[in-house]
Amino acid sequence: MAIVKSKLLKQVSDNWPNFFRKDLDKTFSIILNEIKGALKRGDAVELRGFGRFSTRIQKESIRRNPRTNEKVAVKKKKKIHWKKTKEKKKKKKKKKKKKKKKKKKTKKK
Repeated sequence: MAIVKSKLLKQVSDNWPNFFRKDLDKTFSIILNEIKGALKRGDAVELRGFGRFSTRIQKESIRRNPRTNEKVAVKKKKKIHWKKTKEKKKKKKKKKKKKKKKKKKTKKK
């Protein structure tokens, strides 16, 4: 399922009706253009809680056209790679029980 910018914009404007739609559209355009620019420069983009975008170089290779079974040479190109952020597990706090050492009372004679 692909998310189109217009659907995403509609969902955000429905959740926050006090913002103007044109302001939200401009904000989304700025964010997306910054992500595109960073990927074109070869930088990675990390959105905490969502994922990490980066570019990888796909080697040139010889592939097959499925319709004609003809071999086709594919040139080297950049490819966008996305990796989902790992969810952090909540650490369980271990309760340390302090063992009290019972002191033996020694009788003095």
